[in-house]
Amino acid sequence: MNKIKKSLPFLIPVLIAVIIIILFRTVFIIGYVPSESMEPTIHKGNYVLGIRDTKKIDVGDIVIFEKDGELLVKRVAYVAGDEVNGMIVPNDCYYLLGDNSDNSYDSRYWENPFINRNQIVARVL
Repeated sequence: MNKIKKSLPFLIPVLIAVIIIILFRTVFIIGYVPSESMEPTIHKGNYVLGIRDTKKIDVGDIVIFEKDGELLVKRVAYVAGDEVNGMIVPNDCYYLLGDNSDNSYDSRYWENPFINRNQIVARVL
């Protein structure tokens, strides 16, 4: 019992660190916004906290997603079944736009304008 009491000051910070690491590997993710594309909602250089629950994504949600090997942050503008520019958004896909339309490289300019559900890493909290 004496050994346990002596090791508690060491064990508690280690356990807290392990729990935080597990949470950020399974539940949360930190994203970075390198441009003005999401202003005024999210400013250039800000970090965002996302939750890795992508089961229910709706119009208006801000998501962290993977495109061409990069993690990006944009807002969901259209979901599967919606019509945009004469095209129907395919099943399990989204059309994403930056809040700052004058300074956002988003679905309007991509060769394939739709992001598949499996490319979405998290919803921003």
